[in-house]
Amino acid sequence: MSFRTHDKQRFIIDSANDFTNRRISKRDFLRKLGMAGVGMSAFAAGSLGGFRSFGNMAMADAHGETPEDVANFLREAGKPFAGTTIRYTSESTPPTVVLNQLKSEFTELTGINVEIEIVPLEQVLAKATQDVQGQLGTYDLYYLDQAWTATFSRDTIDPREYYADKPDLAMPGFDFDDFSEPLVEGISLYQDKWIGLPFDIPIFTLMYRKDILEKHGIAVPQTYEDFTQAVELITAAEQENGIYGTGLQAKSGHYSLECDWSQAVWGHGGSIFDSDKMFSGNDAAGIEGLEWYMNLLANAPANSVAATWDGQWQMGASGQIALCQSWAEFFPGWNADDSAVKGLWEMTTPLKGPSTLRGRDAVGFGEIPNWGHQGGSSIALSRYSSNIDAAWLFLQWACSKDIMTRCTLAGGFAPMRTSSYNDPRILERKNLEGSGTTRHLGTVLETINNYMASEPDMAIWAGLANNEIPTELGKLLTGQDYDGNPKACMDQIAKLVDQQVAEAELR
Repeated sequence: MSFRTHDKQRFIIDSANDFTNRRISKRDFLRKLGMAGVGMSAFAAGSLGGFRSFGNMAMADAHGETPEDVANFLREAGKPFAGTTIRYTSESTPPTVVLNQLKSEFTELTGINVEIEIVPLEQVLAKATQDVQGQLGTYDLYYLDQAWTATFSRDTIDPREYYADKPDLAMPGFDFDDFSEPLVEGISLYQDKWIGLPFDIPIFTLMYRKDILEKHGIAVPQTYEDFTQAVELITAAEQENGIYGTGLQAKSGHYSLECDWSQAVWGHGGSIFDSDKMFSGNDAAGIEGLEWYMNLLANAPANSVAATWDGQWQMGASGQIALCQSWAEFFPGWNADDSAVKGLWEMTTPLKGPSTLRGRDAVGFGEIPNWGHQGGSSIALSRYSSNIDAAWLFLQWACSKDIMTRCTLAGGFAPMRTSSYNDPRILERKNLEGSGTTRHLGTVLETINNYMASEPDMAIWAGLANNEIPTELGKLLTGQDYDGNPKACMDQIAKLVDQQVAEAELR
């Protein structure tokens, strides 16, 4: 390892610890990561210092029995490693929480102990970086945000290669082809190497209250125009009853607002950057998208400008809104037994047109305009682990067809494996209206395979998406600046963003 690499890793660790201990702001932390050349997906950055929480999960549904052929394999393969303890650190994602509850099953079969350390995301980065810096092997498995794929590529083991190299430890029927190709490409692949296995996929879909649409004779919206008409009609008819057409995650200075905005821009044929790597949110399509979003704000609860995804989730669970284009993760909680609107929400694919999507050759930094905004993560095997074989057994078990299906049944949301969507246990609940419903998963899979959008892939993006863009947007939406003029706001953002891109020598 070069001194330059060592110093950069030390800088990352110190910055993360400073943020955890509140010695620096989130803005400064993201800026320092950018200086170190470490990306962080904007979705993950939006969760820094806290945890994602979208309602209660049906943990009892997670418990079951490992398939007999897999159980027999684990009993035999695990014998040499009985008494070993493997360690994994992660943030509090839905599948991680479920996995932590199920890990005793793996221990009973193999004798291998598993410690899962759940910490805020910045500490996940600090711990993983410290581990690879010293090649310590403190952690046998890493949780990796999709933006860290390149950074940790050389520190992880390609699971496909290890599966082929270790036939005695290869779980029967593991089936790498069962992972959706767009998921692997978007989350786990770097220069033809799998750095880990896909583990989490938040993605935008369209959710709607079927009772309210039926009450007003409204067809399920398919386009942005349909959506606008439905939202305006419902607000006008139901506002006195405390129900609005939609609700937003439009908190000033928060990444959740950037997610709403970027989806609105893509949906109106725009992009964040053009092919010359200049900010393009201020062009005609970008302004059209922003104007559409501003109109939605007039048809949403007033607290939308103070709401992140948690606030938007509360609007849906309390029955305050009728339509929402946002994270599919909302859906199970909105339909849970303790929801005020249990069984009334339905899901369909994200809104489309009338504008056509901007092509990938017309945008910069690997941005992928599409109808469904996404985030995601992998779970990876450390090259420095002193318990690689034992950790490999756990990784296969954790990402096996059975466990990923059970994580979904327990509220772990979208499964990573295509087969899980057709698992009989999933299909049994496709018409269920209460906790543990799976009736939305067909839409989730269709969205993953056909409509997955990705934000720019650049080291300073997390900072821009969590600071400059949502902060200036917030000033516009709350009337603090720009006198309601979206073009003036976008021109200022263009100035700020282009300056930072130039300073980072990314153009």
